[in-house]
Amino acid sequence: MQNVTLNVQGMSCGHCVNAVEKNVGALAGVEQVKVNLAEGLVDVAFDDAQVSIDQIKETIDDQGYEVK
Repeated sequence: MQNVTLNVQGMSCGHCVNAVEKNVGALAGVEQVKVNLAEGLVDVAFDDAQVSIDQIKETIDDQGYEVK
């Protein structure tokens, strides 16, 4: 199990939080997703044998947000 904290720009409301948590959380191997809206951070606990950091970043990008 790995943990990563991503700096995500463009999130501004509860809908943004829900979209990121729902879509990243739906990826196989993702155990937990927690968004800190005020800080613009997304913490993800995941199994790197099932999902890569790049796949997680791509999923966030697909929701219209930018991972720095």
